Amino acid sequence: MSKEIVSFPITSEKADELMAFYLAYQKLNNGEYIVFQADYSGVIITIYRDKKNKHKVVFSGEGALVEAKKWNIEAEAKEAKAVINGGWLCKDNQIGSDEVGVGDFLLPVIVVAAFVRGKDLKELESFGVKDSKKLTDEKIMEIAPHLLKKFFVSKLALPNEHYNELIEQGENLNSIKAKMHNRALLNMFKKFPDTKNIFVDQFVAESKYFGYLNDPKEQKVLNITFKTKGESYYPCVALASCIARYAFLLEKEALEKKYKMTFPFGASSKVNEFSKKFIKKYGLEEFNKIAKKHFANYKEVVE
Repeated sequence: MSKEIVSFPITSEKADELMAFYLAYQKLNNGEYIVFQADYSGVIITIYRDKKNKHKVVFSGEGALVEAKKWNIEAEAKEAKAVINGGWLCKDNQIGSDEVGVGDFLLPVIVVAAFVRGKDLKELESFGVKDSKKLTDEKIMEIAPHLLKKFFVSKLALPNEHYNELIEQGENLNSIKAKMHNRALLNMFKKFPDTKNIFVDQFVAESKYFGYLNDPKEQKVLNITFKTKGESYYPCVALASCIARYAFLLEKEALEKKYKMTFPFGASSKVNEFSKKFIKKYGLEEFNKIAKKHFANYKEVVE
């Protein structure tokens, strides 16, 4: 399987413009010349700056060309071979966590931690969880109830109304995620305290992650291995990813049932159009309960 890659040089001013636009979707990066990286609806946007202070931007993933053309109408795509997963990096008992919803303007952030025994790997793989990111939403809705009967998980859901309160109190997206991951992992670790293998799908540098856990009353889960795309390497993270998506889809269904409207994913212009219809139907006060108010979309819709 291949994916699109689009790259072209940009000015420092254009780099600033790109970073401002994708700020809400920023993700961890460790590259020497990477100044910014974001995950926008599955498209990875990476901005590089070389030793001569020249910039370029790279869009990669399904839909990369469409996204790139927003910034450069002459952009062209080339094919890149996908990285093939050579197998799990750990096959012993393990706890891992993943999250969903951070790039969605109208849907909640959900973090799930999962415990997987080494002896249960074959059964986990039989459901197709080894390639959890490739599972369709329909498939996840089919298999997740069976997985929940067999495996132990801890799910935390943060409604956007509460999310906005935390942002107003001085939290940021990564500090909120870090505290949610820690709490979910802690719930699992208390059930299985002998577990030595603990993994987190990395979204921020390890030092910053633990720096965000600044509540002296909250126990910290330590000795964590952080790895980007952790669901490709650790079965517990793959399971957590799958269950998080399942919980996310159920939250979406609940909102749609309550408001009798079909909620869109992400933070696109389509989401803005939906938001305006929602405000017209239910008012701004109700909209403030379902939207992440620090997203650029909020100003675009309300102002």
